[in-house]
Amino acid sequence: MLQKVWVSSPGSWALQESNSHRQGKKRCWKCRFVRTIIQHPCRRHAPKRSRKERMLRKIQICLCFCFVSGILYEISLLSSCVSSYLPMAQQYLTPEQVLNLGKSIIFLETTERLEPPPLVSCSVESAARIYQDRPIILFMRGLTNETALDMNTSYAAFSLLSSMKNVFLFPLQMETVFQETPLLQWYNQVVPEQEKNWVHVSSDASRLALIWKYGGIYMDTDVISIRPIPQQSFLAAQKSRFSSNGIFGFPARHKFIWDCMENFVLKYNGNIWGNQGPFLMTRMLKTLCNLTDFQGTEDHSCQNISFLNPQRFYPIPYPAWSRYYQVWDKSPNFTHSYALHLWNFMNRNRKVVVAGSNTLAENLYKTYCPSTYEDLIQNAKHRDLPEPEEVE
Repeated sequence: MLQKVWVSSPGSWALQESNSHRQGKKRCWKCRFVRTIIQHPCRRHAPKRSRKERMLRKIQICLCFCFVSGILYEISLLSSCVSSYLPMAQQYLTPEQVLNLGKSIIFLETTERLEPPPLVSCSVESAARIYQDRPIILFMRGLTNETALDMNTSYAAFSLLSSMKNVFLFPLQMETVFQETPLLQWYNQVVPEQEKNWVHVSSDASRLALIWKYGGIYMDTDVISIRPIPQQSFLAAQKSRFSSNGIFGFPARHKFIWDCMENFVLKYNGNIWGNQGPFLMTRMLKTLCNLTDFQGTEDHSCQNISFLNPQRFYPIPYPAWSRYYQVWDKSPNFTHSYALHLWNFMNRNRKVVVAGSNTLAENLYKTYCPSTYEDLIQNAKHRDLPEPEEVE
């Protein structure tokens, strides 16, 4: 005889018998399984199993429990964004799937290079450490679906970033990114080979489209995160009355970002550096707010947009950018900062972090991106040392 068991909570299972036995004695069953509905033969009328059968039954139950637990564990990894996109595409996640998780931290590489330099690796790693519950995405122009599958592990930085639990590396496909935005028509008409500042202009456009579609925070690849940013809708002041576009954050479908994209197309001039970037953000912010000078370390706000003090990201202004590569008597603690912009655009002499130099930048690497420092700075130095000659 079959009896249907409905489980409402862990504990007692009440047996609902067929109509012919409804007047019979009620029975209860203690069970610790998860909520389910099963068909189970009545123990009273079931033949007694042999010891071997009972043992096999227990093994089956244990295997089923392990299988279900494994599935639940995989789902929890995806929902909490602790899976990673590996070069061998082990997770098979699309950019849309990751971006739709929300609150992504987005980086862009609009050159064709596949090997991120140490500063890019440090920026991504520091964000991954500060925002451990959020997806960290690096879009790379030089990466394609084919190279994502066949990436050579000799790319040290690529391998390092791929191994981080909440870091995702995806191809940057601009035509897809610009779909359903005012930027698509501009992209279809522009000729990249004739653009003086295409690497920067295409990055300016891509970051606007991605943040408008999915929300989150955009960061330049020379920004080292040191503590979480509490604001959701914000622009970063480079100085009083002037906004940068090197770091900003908004929820998806925010009107300010849509207006920026429309103005990007309307006032497009690729020959003027920054016209589609910081100058765009500044002129659009001025249409909403009466910008005033900062006094101290306070932030400004208007129209529910926070205009964050220069100390939050630019405690060392761009004319003094080289101080990051100098030795300080006492390293600053940057108490009022959320992240540090290292002004890589100004670094035309290509100053780099050198192991043992004790510069401010080296100390920042050690503190906020220790894996990058160990793998790409210290180990690189050891690899570059000449091997000792063998004595015959």
